[in-house]
Amino acid sequence: MTKAVVLLSGGLDSATTLAVARAGGRECHCLSVDYGQRHRAELTAAARVAQALGAAGHRVIALDLAAFGGSALTDRSIAVPESPTQGIPVTYVPARNTILLSLALAWAEVLGAREIWFGANAVDYPGYPDCRPEYLRAFEALASLATKAAVEGKKLTLHTPILHLTKAEIIRKGVALGVDYALTVSCYQATGGGSACGRCDACRLRAPGSRPPAFPTQRATASKAIDRQDSQD
Repeated sequence: MTKAVVLLSGGLDSATTLAVARAGGRECHCLSVDYGQRHRAELTAAARVAQALGAAGHRVIALDLAAFGGSALTDRSIAVPESPTQGIPVTYVPARNTILLSLALAWAEVLGAREIWFGANAVDYPGYPDCRPEYLRAFEALASLATKAAVEGKKLTLHTPILHLTKAEIIRKGVALGVDYALTVSCYQATGGGSACGRCDACRLRAPGSRPPAFPTQRATASKAIDRQDSQD
């Protein structure tokens, strides 16, 4: 079985990415990072998701990006937007994805894994510079130069299976693969128990009103498939 490192935040996108990797027969080693985000509910959710989807292991690394701040997610003096904004949003965390991917790359080399799976999405987050396809291609190229494994011919592949999917398409895919979205937390300012605010960008993207009319809610038939956040909208 092919080993893979999966970056798992505990949210909808990363849960779906893990499900896709598992469906492809990967032995998934999940990595979550406690980077000083506003709440730990998503880390608790990540542990639930990893167990539910049969991950081979789950590790949480603490790396305090709040020491730098510069983002509404790591600096409580910066308010989380509760209405649409223009340009790069203040929820962008400086260099976060580069840091997360670098940690995943390091663990992959130790594990002997030649794949990293990452739930980046360029449709919902077009303003984030580190969710762009060109950035992800560049990181994959960097990975082929930066490690002992790569120099020895063991090239690493970066998989981003939901990069070009809408939120409705992502959830349809996850529901088909058996993801229980009631286990996930995506809200930027969730309570300690994982209850969502219903107002931030992440909540608006997951709200029923933001989805195409044809999107199936699946609440009763797919184990609360949309998730706990929708119950509060």
